Amino acid sequence: MLTDIIHQKKRKILAQIYKLHDDFLQKLNITCKKYCSHCCTRNVIITTLEADEIVDSLISEKQNYLFEKLKDERSRGRFIPKTTTNMFAVLCVNGKDIPEEESDVSWGSCPFLIDKECPIYEKRPFGCRCFVSTSDCSKKGYAEIDPFVLTVNNLFLQFIEHIDSQGHSGNFTDVILYTEAKRNKFPKNSAIPEIFLNKLIKNHPITFLPIPPEEKSRIEPVLQALQNIIA
Repeated sequence: MLTDIIHQKKRKILAQIYKLHDDFLQKLNITCKKYCSHCCTRNVIITTLEADEIVDSLISEKQNYLFEKLKDERSRGRFIPKTTTNMFAVLCVNGKDIPEEESDVSWGSCPFLIDKECPIYEKRPFGCRCFVSTSDCSKKGYAEIDPFVLTVNNLFLQFIEHIDSQGHSGNFTDVILYTEAKRNKFPKNSAIPEIFLNKLIKNHPITFLPIPPEEKSRIEPVLQALQNIIA
């Protein structure tokens, strides 16, 4: 019971973090709009906390067919991360080697897309929420993002991982299917089944914030707001 209460509190904190980022985006001049799905690839990384929100929504909205879509495309190539955002920050500050990561946009679009629309838009993970552009990606072939926005996005990623530090991260496909299977088949606190074992990585709390010195004063209000949310 206590575990469930703590988990629900974390989900409320996650919603507040999403809202804070939405407010931040409102001040930007971005071109992203409905049916703009050029950046909706199958390489999005999410946390298990975010997956809980999405899986609950799919079940309650009777969108279980989307689980089958993921299962049908599970054999296709996708980005499998070797480090989380907080792990990456620690490796950098300690001068450690960063594991090489393999990613390729040619692996295709998000398996959830239907006619260029996202069926879980309101519950989409932060990896989708933070990818914005000041120009039309479909015309230029790439997104244009202000370096400060990238710093802010990274800060949010660190805090989202921090509140789910007992959980895991991984590719959207793997984490959603793991969470859905856990609801139906795995007992609580069981070990990760072998089919997902090499796909998920352990989350970590924040130990270092890699904020460029020239952006520290500008990012301070955002940082303070995030700290207030998780306090």
